[in-house]
Amino acid sequence: MRYVKPTFWTLVLLFVAGFLYYTLPQHDVVRIVGTYQQRVDLTGWTRVFWSGSSKTQVNQVNRDVQFIAAVKANGKAIVYRNEDTGWGWPPYFKFDTATLQAKAEDLKSTPETPKWAVITRYGWRQELLSTFPNAISVRAVSGPDVRIIPWASIVILLLLAAVALLIRAMWRQFRQRSLDPLFGNAASRIDEVGYRAEAAGERAKGRWALFKQRLFGRTK
Repeated sequence: MRYVKPTFWTLVLLFVAGFLYYTLPQHDVVRIVGTYQQRVDLTGWTRVFWSGSSKTQVNQVNRDVQFIAAVKANGKAIVYRNEDTGWGWPPYFKFDTATLQAKAEDLKSTPETPKWAVITRYGWRQELLSTFPNAISVRAVSGPDVRIIPWASIVILLLLAAVALLIRAMWRQFRQRSLDPLFGNAASRIDEVGYRAEAAGERAKGRWALFKQRLFGRTK
């Protein structure tokens, strides 16, 4: 039983970390090599990894999705989907899929004359599950060595940490003022009941011994 609590909190932390890693914006410095549109089948539980800016899109079994193909500075290829998030989750309020696709098309280049761009995205690229990160924005940069500071992620994490500390402080205050006295009084009452029961048992034993002595003239 001593491993239950640490295991529980470890699983909670892993879930929260995975959720934040998937949801928070990340930045990739890439060279865009192509853009295209493809019909995608949305079946099973993996459809949660595809955005739907409207109820119609959410309920669709398949739909046309725009993609951006790129290559990172280390030569690793990566493909992004380009979908609106609308008013759904994550709350990026993206409605400019067509504009972003046009910008990506304009930034296409070859290895001989490379153009470098920063694509801001969220999500994971999992080939086994056929999931793609969703591109949020794209902009040109001077080269592959440009330094990108994730200010949005930093601010969000700081706010979440502040909220977590505030909730922890409120919980401790509530526990000290309300729960500890309540459970303390309950424990005292339980102890008192136990003492009374023990005393009653001793009195019963004494009366039984006295009864046997009077009836049989002996204590055993």
